[in-house]
Amino acid sequence: MIHATRRQLLLAAGAAMLAGRTCAATGAPAVATRPPSPGVAPLPSKSVYHLPVALTDQDGKAFQLAEERGTPIVVSMFYTSCQFTCPMLIEALRADEQKLTPEERARLKVLLVSFDPDRDTVPVLRKTADAHGVDGSRWSLARADAASVRKLAALLGIQYKAIGNGDFNHTAALILLDADGEIVARTGEVARSDDRFVRELKRVVRASVSAAQRESRAGSW
Repeated sequence: MIHATRRQLLLAAGAAMLAGRTCAATGAPAVATRPPSPGVAPLPSKSVYHLPVALTDQDGKAFQLAEERGTPIVVSMFYTSCQFTCPMLIEALRADEQKLTPEERARLKVLLVSFDPDRDTVPVLRKTADAHGVDGSRWSLARADAASVRKLAALLGIQYKAIGNGDFNHTAALILLDADGEIVARTGEVARSDDRFVRELKRVVRASVSAAQRESRAGSW
């Protein structure tokens, strides 16, 4: 029995090493292989939260993208020195969320990730957040390393390109994720509020409010 157990361990170790070589050879990104915690459902296959991205927000708080799971969130990408599109994007989103009730708004998060991590430092992000008067309890203006920025942009379908003078050509988009990180709506309308996008905001946030109320009632039994 002792020899059989050792043989099984050696076979298992060899399989693990082979799997590691296969991952490295194919260039597959490293992902967590631990099963979800008891009582926590696995992420849907199309969830954005499968992508491992380390972020730092305007307060210097470090967090993982997947930590945003649990409430609906609007995600977009920007850079702070942008003079035209990015300020309009922020103001369009602020206008959209003002059409929600206070209870609905409290259940919505916002994440804006910079294309320009070299210049968009934590103090710069803080200054931009203050300039726009965003709700820091729900809004995160964040930075990540350049490789993670590229991966996140590709996953969200946002294109960007540095044009050599500190500016970027880029897609303007607001993307709504549900509580599990699946894309449920998007809009490229940033010059004014998009009524269709607002309707989706209300639908997804109300569903989140209802789910929270059900959990609260269940916990009180």
